[in-house]
Amino acid sequence: MTQSVAVITGGAGAMGVACARSLAPTHRLLLAEVDQARLGSARDALARDGIEAAGQPCDVADAGQVQALADRAASMGELAALVHTAGLSPTMAAGPRIWQVNLVGTALLVEAFRPRASEGSVAVLIASQAGHLARRGVSVDVEALLDDPLTPELVERIGALEPGFLESAGAYAGSKYGVIRLAEREAGHWGEVGARIVSLSPGIIDTGMGRQEYAQQPMMGAMVEATPLRRMGRDEEIASVVAFLCSEAASFVTGTDLLVDGGSTQAVLRGLG
Repeated sequence: MTQSVAVITGGAGAMGVACARSLAPTHRLLLAEVDQARLGSARDALARDGIEAAGQPCDVADAGQVQALADRAASMGELAALVHTAGLSPTMAAGPRIWQVNLVGTALLVEAFRPRASEGSVAVLIASQAGHLARRGVSVDVEALLDDPLTPELVERIGALEPGFLESAGAYAGSKYGVIRLAEREAGHWGEVGARIVSLSPGIIDTGMGRQEYAQQPMMGAMVEATPLRRMGRDEEIASVVAFLCSEAASFVTGTDLLVDGGSTQAVLRGLG
């Protein structure tokens, strides 16, 4: 029998592992992760719970490695789900690297996996509430570049128009806005074969990455306080929404972004006026 494969990038992170657990009952798993040691640890942790997962080292900003990941997935069965959780937050890297991983890497994945999609396939791209907050200040010229993420010298051209986007925080917000736009733009292409593509924008999530940002960025405390639910989200709460988006229950959801942020984005935007 042809098996349904779920590919999860950032597969060794808390969010990636949570997504693996949520999809394991119905999918064959392929975890992709840039750090091979962390990838092995994640697979071992899942195995202790009776969940088998294949692994593939992959830097999503490397086109060759992304294509190798797509080929590996094709060798395992039909693509059912591409769950793209890999990404860099502001305290993890300099601005140019954040752009390369968060936006260029996402575009490379979508380009490599689009030919593997068929009726019922779903791509879920993890964006961020920061992308929604960035939307207010992005010029039409910058948006045009965001919509051509594989153009040569993308980062330099964006920086020439908006120098703040070369800083880590600006790069994170801008790149995630680009991911939101990418899912919107790609829906027609994926829909040609009956496949779907969406983005999902978490708020502040209680993972290692989320706690690191919370500790090093004072504004994060205010963001949590602005959240109507007055807490961070949990990785399993993101994973449950991913499982829904990858299921037949969401068969009419495509080309859009879903905020899973406890209501904080709208609270912040209303506060900004």
